[in-house]
Amino acid sequence: MNDKHYDIVIVGAGLVGQAIAAAILMQQEKQSSRKPMSLALIDPAQVSEPPLSQQLNDYDLRVSALTAQTQQLLTDIGAWQKIPAAALSPYTEMKVWDAEGTGAVNFAAADLHVDNLGHIVENRQTLWALQQVLNDAGVEFIHQPVRYLDNRDAGGNTPVVLESGDTLQAQLVIGADGALSRVRQWAGLPTREWDYEHHAIVASVECEQPVAATAWQRFRQQGPLAFLPLANNPHFASIVWSTTPEEAEEVLALDDDAFNKALEQAFEGRLGTIVSASKRVAFPLRQRHAKDYWCDGVVLAGDAAHSIHPLAGQGVNLGFKDAAVLSEELVRGFNKGLDLGSAAVLGRYQRRRQADNLVTMATMQGFKELFGSEAPLVRLLRNEGMRWFDKLLPVKQHVMQQAMGLK
Repeated sequence: MNDKHYDIVIVGAGLVGQAIAAAILMQQEKQSSRKPMSLALIDPAQVSEPPLSQQLNDYDLRVSALTAQTQQLLTDIGAWQKIPAAALSPYTEMKVWDAEGTGAVNFAAADLHVDNLGHIVENRQTLWALQQVLNDAGVEFIHQPVRYLDNRDAGGNTPVVLESGDTLQAQLVIGADGALSRVRQWAGLPTREWDYEHHAIVASVECEQPVAATAWQRFRQQGPLAFLPLANNPHFASIVWSTTPEEAEEVLALDDDAFNKALEQAFEGRLGTIVSASKRVAFPLRQRHAKDYWCDGVVLAGDAAHSIHPLAGQGVNLGFKDAAVLSEELVRGFNKGLDLGSAAVLGRYQRRRQADNLVTMATMQGFKELFGSEAPLVRLLRNEGMRWFDKLLPVKQHVMQQAMGLK
């Protein structure tokens, strides 16, 4: 067996894992580090260059609504510039309405005097751009699974044992391996979690009417239904249809024509007929939040630390916020000669990120309960509240700025 030593080993080379590595490189340059950290990313998958999608079935079913704050981070680390312009779908409006009444809210970039409210981007395009930044910097990727983490040794290293039997010795192991994080389990970091009692159906669809650079969301009692504009074709949209497990099972069993009609009806025909749809995939929605984001020698980020309902598209943006703060604290600690796996470094990261994540999670849970209520008085009040909110431009501006990370 061979041992290799690193300052940091990142388990999970998805969007957040790669963003952490790239942000560390950027922060070292920004903070004038005297020597570079040694980094390795572990992910069994190898990413090939994604095509620019043209046909409905070409699109990645995993897309993200990236905020202005996320765009700035990706620009700072050199990744945004590597995403092809043709793969970016900026949206300038967001239309939200209540299926059980007449309440509606319209958000517009023009109200903030900005070009857009964000961009819809296929995850694979963002992932490829991040990988190019890390490849250019010579960061090492290890394409094999982790067998387990061992306990931190007396020398302050956490052993990462690979499937091959080789061991990586790391001063710090970062778990960026998703909602079902093995790193979190191996480290013994408990979570608070509960089932949203929703499944999310995702697909790409072609609409009769153009999606028109608009993110659409209808709040049904069974769960929200979102249409997000895709790049390269104004009639293509990515849908996230959150609903009960029972309705999800029924919808997935439909043939193409019946699915298209059911989707059109669920969306009130706002974009005309659903002309066609790609394959459909559904996954259960569960909220998780680690009680602590770290223990000696191990820290969590992104969905490994917190996963939320996709109704506001904030999940991956929270992960990118984690990447920005964690990289800043790690480079700060490294430059001071601190133990990267200690409370002096990781405690600061947790304090800076945990409150924001908890507030966002509570907000998403509140929206779910508010729009899922069958009580007539609640429905009346929320519709009236939406109508009043839509008229209060200063309040809307503040909410939009918060959501975009401009405040």
